[in-house]
Amino acid sequence: MKRIIIFLILVMSVSLGTAQTDSLKIKERLEQLMDSSATYYEATNYSKSLELNVRIIEEAKKINDTGYLQSGFRYLGYDYLILQDTIQARESFERSQEYANLAQDSLGLGLTYMDLANLYGYSDNSINKALQYHDKSIAIFEKTKDSFNLSNAYLNTVLTLQEHERYDKSLKYLKKADQLKNQLSNSLKTSLENQWAIYYLHENNYKKVDYHLSKIFKDTLLQASKFELADSYLTYSLSLYGQKRYKEAYEYSVKYQNLYEETTEEYQNEESQKIAANFQVAEYKKNIERNELKNRLQAEIVRNQINWNKFLIVVAASSILLLILLYRMYKSKKDYVKSLTEKNIEYLTAKNESEQSTKAKTAFFSTVSHELRTPLYGVIGLSTILMDDPKLKSHQQDLKSLKFSADYLLALINDVLQINKIDSNTVIENNEVFNTRDFIKNIVSSFEYMRQQNKNNIHINIDDNVPEFVKGDATRLSQILMNLVGNACKFTENGDIYILLEASGLNDQKASIHFTIQDTGIGIPEEKQQSIFDEFSQVSSRHYTYQGTGLGLPIVQKLLALSGAEIHLSSKEGKGSTFFFTLDFEISNESLIVDPIIIIDDKQLKNKRILIVDDNRINQIVTKKILQKLEVTCSIANNGQEAVECARDNEYDLILMDINMPVKDGLEATKEIRLFNKQIPIIALTAVEVKEMRYKIYNAGLTDIIVKPYDITIFKRTILRNLQHTITDQSAIAKQLHI
Repeated sequence: MKRIIIFLILVMSVSLGTAQTDSLKIKERLEQLMDSSATYYEATNYSKSLELNVRIIEEAKKINDTGYLQSGFRYLGYDYLILQDTIQARESFERSQEYANLAQDSLGLGLTYMDLANLYGYSDNSINKALQYHDKSIAIFEKTKDSFNLSNAYLNTVLTLQEHERYDKSLKYLKKADQLKNQLSNSLKTSLENQWAIYYLHENNYKKVDYHLSKIFKDTLLQASKFELADSYLTYSLSLYGQKRYKEAYEYSVKYQNLYEETTEEYQNEESQKIAANFQVAEYKKNIERNELKNRLQAEIVRNQINWNKFLIVVAASSILLLILLYRMYKSKKDYVKSLTEKNIEYLTAKNESEQSTKAKTAFFSTVSHELRTPLYGVIGLSTILMDDPKLKSHQQDLKSLKFSADYLLALINDVLQINKIDSNTVIENNEVFNTRDFIKNIVSSFEYMRQQNKNNIHINIDDNVPEFVKGDATRLSQILMNLVGNACKFTENGDIYILLEASGLNDQKASIHFTIQDTGIGIPEEKQQSIFDEFSQVSSRHYTYQGTGLGLPIVQKLLALSGAEIHLSSKEGKGSTFFFTLDFEISNESLIVDPIIIIDDKQLKNKRILIVDDNRINQIVTKKILQKLEVTCSIANNGQEAVECARDNEYDLILMDINMPVKDGLEATKEIRLFNKQIPIIALTAVEVKEMRYKIYNAGLTDIIVKPYDITIFKRTILRNLQHTITDQSAIAKQLHI
């Protein structure tokens, strides 16, 4: 049935040859008859189509027009083919071939060869003959450079070969049809994508199967017929099953079965149309042969009656075979569904276990993160305060080393958390507009201390064709470059580090930016260049004491994979290393949204009253000392309950609220404070992973977030911003900056 539908599409899509005629009226009538015949055929009104094709032949004989006779017999052949009278169909196509030769019509001859090839393609015993006719058809269209019909001929050859499971041989014609696919109608493009999918299914190339079927499912312009769509569902179900994606395979098998039952019902209705049409075949055949076989009219009637009886027998036998086939398909489907159900249960069990494991792992890392960041806040905060104390000027270098060590430990914690996020698929994409040149300068400035320690020079070279403003995931790019530049700084001494940016593939909307990080450090041995991207893998060197966790490069590789890119490495031991990758960005004409507080004026904080809520004594001391240095009046609350009481009994300009505390946590305390004070800014001062708590924090009524340990400049800027805006304005700003 699928082959017949494909042939129908081809019949309706090809151009028909015409011939000169002495009678303009007859020619116009013939054109109308042919258009009407095609319309009735497409509407499955085969009896009416057959009647009109008989009239076409009769009218064409009156003026002896071989072109219309060729087309009439060709159309009549398809009527017999749909009525499953292959003998009459073959005779009609052969008559069409005779008239095409008489008219010297290469187009008509090529189309008739294609018809005969399709006809013989039904039989296993005639496959070689079918392929011979396909070759003849292709040869004619190649000679005449008729790319439209040549694309149809290639697709027909693919259908014949795949129907007889000659998938290897079909690849040649699949490629040729694909080269001319723009010549195909949308319906035939669907068929081509389906044949590609079937080919790759038998090659067990499931990725390619899914690729071609996705075009059918997503592109509404392809206008897939129900038969084609049902085949697509079945092929996709088998592909998913082969990939052990049993749940999805089951879903598409159900889609296939539902659509199959629907199309089967339509096919049965179409069969009824065929049977009704066959009751009129004898009469039409008498009309077409009356002028040619007047002396044998009675014999022809008898022969038609015999043929009719044979047809009824064939219909009865076919019906029985169809019932047997449907029963076998039903039984096969039942077994298949049972198997899929069992696999689905196994999949759901494994999925639940995996989700529970992931949740436990995430909770563990969140707890560890909080417990490690809290003391680090004290170390980093106190070292920063002591560095500003003129009395300790002689210990400046020691304090810088202490702060650097604490910052390094914080970076290690962040690396472990980042790996956990990637593995648990919780990395959030955050597209924003940023200035490429300022962005790179900020990255480099963060390594100033390490650069001085190892006596390196960092060189920035950004091509002029790199857009100034682009839109993309700046956070992800920052993590990638921080790891790569950090590695270069760690493994290079008394050397040079180069950061190069080049743009390619430029247009008005997008640009591909090529990033290169090059150093003159110790390099990476060739045997280590593959394993260096494995987690916890390290390059050891007797000349360098620095080791690290071995997580930086795996993080880079995984973050780039999330962006559809790859990291590349070129290195020689003792000669340095070069890492490079390419990312696509949107070119933006927008100007950056600048933080409303550009210059920090410490005087604005003088005499402000701020309540510090924290259960950790060290944290209280650090925060209090930072604020007192700014001449802020500070009060301390040891837990959420004390914070509520202090806020009720005193007036404050701002509250710094820790989240995890005994007695009452920061979220509950904030909710209670909001019952009697809706205006005061309350900033979360927390060591928890912000992305996991963001919704809960803002939903509880807090207006902003500061993550411990923090940069003091960011700390002051956040406080000033909240003091200068009303709570309504501040909530909006906070969400723009953080969510």
